[in-house]
Amino acid sequence: MTQDCYDNYSRILRSELIPAMGCTEPIAIALAAAKAREVLGCLPEKIVARCSGNIIKNVKSVTVPNSGGEHGIEAAAVLGAVAGRADLNLQVISEVSEEEIRLTKELLLKRICSCELEEGRENLYILITVSAGEETASVELKNRHDHISRITKNGEVVFEQPEIRQEEKGDKSRLNLKDIMEYADTVDLDEIRDLLETQISYNSAISEEGLTHRWGAGVGRTILDAEGAGVLQRARAAAAAGSDARMNGCPMPVVINSGSGNQGITCTMPVLTYAKALGCSHEKLLRALTLSNLVSLHQKRYIGNLSAYCGAVSAATGAACGIAYLQDADYDTLGRTIINSIGTTGGIICDGAKSSCASKISAAVEAGILGYEMAKRGEYFRDGEGIVSGDYEQTIRNIGCVGRDGMKSTDITILNLMIS
Repeated sequence: MTQDCYDNYSRILRSELIPAMGCTEPIAIALAAAKAREVLGCLPEKIVARCSGNIIKNVKSVTVPNSGGEHGIEAAAVLGAVAGRADLNLQVISEVSEEEIRLTKELLLKRICSCELEEGRENLYILITVSAGEETASVELKNRHDHISRITKNGEVVFEQPEIRQEEKGDKSRLNLKDIMEYADTVDLDEIRDLLETQISYNSAISEEGLTHRWGAGVGRTILDAEGAGVLQRARAAAAAGSDARMNGCPMPVVINSGSGNQGITCTMPVLTYAKALGCSHEKLLRALTLSNLVSLHQKRYIGNLSAYCGAVSAATGAACGIAYLQDADYDTLGRTIINSIGTTGGIICDGAKSSCASKISAAVEAGILGYEMAKRGEYFRDGEGIVSGDYEQTIRNIGCVGRDGMKSTDITILNLMIS
């Protein structure tokens, strides 16, 4: 691995593994609204949120943290405008008072916010426009949950940054399984330790919250109650429980992957569970998490952050590879784990952020770990069976094509059903 490739992988991790609270789509809306209020200079009298279909889909049913149990785009936008701190980025509504919750509920009853579908834009697109009297301000956010691309005040552009600078985010087109393995083997852990330790700490804490208290449909708790506490069940439950809490308004932060807290939790908790069960060293765990995160990011770069393809599959495949890495799996075993995993659960749809995300995570983790158990026994799906190719990288590209292009009409159908 060249130094340039090594540095690029480090940039990718530093760009992607960032803390966020709540489902990242309503948080992105709150961030844009908080910034718009800051530019306006006062509490708005009116808010208009223009959002892409995938944003609407992922915000419709999820509980907005620190909102007093409110759901949806209007709640996220109004709370962001009332109480958001844009300087906190994806933790924008982490410091909300009871008085601000009360005011948010009052303004929601007054219907100061409206939502409109923005067609023909990126899957991740938000435009928040706020007004008070004759004053207006707007904030546009696109392509990434925290990338503010344009700000206007009274019709005049005061800030513009359409594209995310490559030198900041890293070039994900250079990701591949061989280099990911080498990077995981050789990276100086002190360079990325802060990212991984925070991921372990935050994601473990929200997982424990989901297992200890009743959140949503209680998928994680149900797995342990109904199926026992073997290592596979504990791995599935730990990942699902974090989603149970997060999808239903728990304000605890997580470290995300591919713009998603659910995917960040899924990349983390199964690997952590197996590392404890296997008695692995902490260094081995950190290297396995490095690989898990990068394998997930490698798959999602072909699909995009938002689509009709459930990102839990990519994250669970990454986690299965991380578990394989804990047990010193070689390149072919990892490649076949990927084939077996996405060849099984690659058809799970994303119909928005909500309680059932936890059960999809559980199913994807189970399929991923089965995929590894098959691979280490020399069993794998063969070239030409469906979308599976004998080339591991081509299989990843194939499922990316399905998620990005093949499921466009599925995405439209899902959105129409949700808003009908």
